[in-house]
Parts: sequence; structure tokens; C-alpha cells
Amino acid sequence: MVKVTVKLFATLQTGRFEIRNEEFEDGVTVNDVMCKYGLTKGQVLLILINGRHADYETPLAQGDTVALFPPIGGG
Repeated sequence: MVKVTVKLFATLQTGRFEIRNEEFEDGVTVNDVMCKYGLTKGQVLLILINGRHADYETPLAQGDTVALFPPIGGG
């Protein structure tokens, strides 16, 4: 098991949470975490692990912090 911190930003928090500490099975990926919270690839544009850019298939390690950001529009 690995303990990670999951941070959701902007609209991804709606009906979910802002920050949560969780335990996952060894070998868990960012996509696995997203699926647990009902998030799709279309909803998540930017993924950071410990402040560094990552992708959906990046495996997570003990103590990682995963930050998920939605696409954001502006005018």
C-alpha cells in the first residue's frame, strides 16, 4: 500500500473534496486515482505529482502529492 495526498482544483472539487490523504494498492496510477473519484480524462487537463508534470499512466509512490486541474476558460 502507498499513502498519497490527492488535491482537486476548481470544478473538480464540486461534490467531492479539496484535499484528501488516501491509501492505494502498490502500482496505482494517476488514472486509477481519477477513476476512484469518478473523474474522466476529459475532465482533467493538468496533472502534477510533487509539483512536476505527469500523465495519466504515471505510477504513484509512497508520499506523493497528486494535483488534478480541469480545463479552465477565460475571456
